Amino acid sequence: MFQRCTRSSKAEKILSLNSHFFIPPPGDLNTLITAFWQIEGRTPFHKEHILPKGIVEVIFNFSNSSPIHAELGGKQYHLSNCFINGFNKVPAQLTLPEQQMFFGIQLQPLAVKKIFGAPAGEFSDLVVDLSLIDPTIHSLWHQLAEQDSFEKRVFVFSDWIKRKLHQPGPQEKMVNDFLLAVDQHGLSVASLANSLCYSTRHLSRKLLEATGMNAEEILLYKKYLHAVHLMHHTDLSLTKIAYQSHFSDQSHFIRAFKNYTNLTPGEYKSSKGIVKGHIYENVRYVQFSA
Repeated sequence: MFQRCTRSSKAEKILSLNSHFFIPPPGDLNTLITAFWQIEGRTPFHKEHILPKGIVEVIFNFSNSSPIHAELGGKQYHLSNCFINGFNKVPAQLTLPEQQMFFGIQLQPLAVKKIFGAPAGEFSDLVVDLSLIDPTIHSLWHQLAEQDSFEKRVFVFSDWIKRKLHQPGPQEKMVNDFLLAVDQHGLSVASLANSLCYSTRHLSRKLLEATGMNAEEILLYKKYLHAVHLMHHTDLSLTKIAYQSHFSDQSHFIRAFKNYTNLTPGEYKSSKGIVKGHIYENVRYVQFSA
């Protein structure tokens, strides 16, 4: 039979059937890349809302469809074949094709400048066609499109990026680790600067280059990210989540959360999907087995 609804756990299971995720083991590659992912197949949803996630991603679009429409920060986009997106402070909305195919690479924030010649902070709250920055991307897209498996695409991209390998210094590694950690959100600017061996002014410049946010702003942002993490991995009440995420009170939590997502914590918790930071809605007609 056919069923139509606003959101459906069954439909979300269909969405997750053809997904892949790989974290590079310790070595040269993970000085640049934190993870690879791929999602492919028929999606039962028309719309996808993506909350700010605190990552820098390069995404290859192999969807065989008309241009995919996206909105970020009030700007309208047609997603290119390959685009880069930095630390977002506002949610993104995608109008999904029925058949989609995305291959993504999550990058170490401070490595972006080494790879593409521009700091990751320049891509915050933007969707940028990466072929305009690196002309080799067009050829790489075709090489990746020819592959018939996620593992082969990981190999091809890894081979391409080897020429850009570098060894980060101890401070750069510590900053990357801080930005990607799910905790370390209850610090002051001074204690964070001290732990990373920077002056507070130098630390803010470094974080602004990587994220588009200064030290004070990124600490608040990480409180929000920690709260989203707890909503997906614990059964804690929103009051306890606010406390464990080091918000000064419930009002501060609600205000900060809504500033990043346009949703209250309660609204997000009641509508969240199985993928952290994503909300799927407007289900197409999908055939379910009885």
